[in-house]
Amino acid sequence: MKLIKTLAAGLLALAAVLPAQARTFEEIKKDGKIVMATEGQYPPYNFFQGARLSGFEIELAEAIAKKWGVAVEWKALSFDALLAGLRHDRWDLVIAGHAITDERAKAVTFTAPHFCGGGIIVTRDAAIKEGKDLAGKTVSVQTGTTFLDEVKKVPGVREVKNFPQDTDARSALISGRTDAWITDPAVARAAVAANASAGLHIAGLLFVERNGAAVAKGNTSLAGAFNQALHELQADGTYAALSKKFFGEDIRCKP
Repeated sequence: MKLIKTLAAGLLALAAVLPAQARTFEEIKKDGKIVMATEGQYPPYNFFQGARLSGFEIELAEAIAKKWGVAVEWKALSFDALLAGLRHDRWDLVIAGHAITDERAKAVTFTAPHFCGGGIIVTRDAAIKEGKDLAGKTVSVQTGTTFLDEVKKVPGVREVKNFPQDTDARSALISGRTDAWITDPAVARAAVAANASAGLHIAGLLFVERNGAAVAKGNTSLAGAFNQALHELQADGTYAALSKKFFGEDIRCKP
């Protein structure tokens, strides 16, 4: 009896530390609710308006959930914690401007891209126009992003300063602590419009990338359902309307 109790206690302890298994699309539909995670600090893609999440990715994800007939429970966390939490099944899906990369795809399953963007140079020095002009300069980027990975490849950059949030990287440029900031083109345009007196200039693209939502590795039922709903929203005009609302243009990936 003592051995049985010991084994039972051990199994309970193991269950407490092991992650729950990722929920399939069918299980989510049956439950009537999906748990989605985002950052909430990346306008116009995802950001807070007061206590409420808003942005292109937020409204797109909610339109997809509406097609499925399920409610959304949102979680907002730091960017570098999002995919880690997904791997431990703390939420069902992450949508937060993640570039689809081979390295990330080793740990999670990506959906089809819901927009195409890249890394663009923002500066207060109009002489900085392209990547080669960053030689000898200090550049700010967000931790855990492809912006950080790509700027490290640029020859001659004096220093790369990384920050927890993209808005912190932007502030570093505005305050003169860095010479350039690398971010998404739409984010750059929004920042220039919102900080008219800061003297920001948008220079050239450093690289181009495709961005997708992510689900737990191997959760093909949920990824497939997302892809189907995304395709339907792109076909019925919902996607274009949301894209125009937040960006003034259609940002879907072109063939």
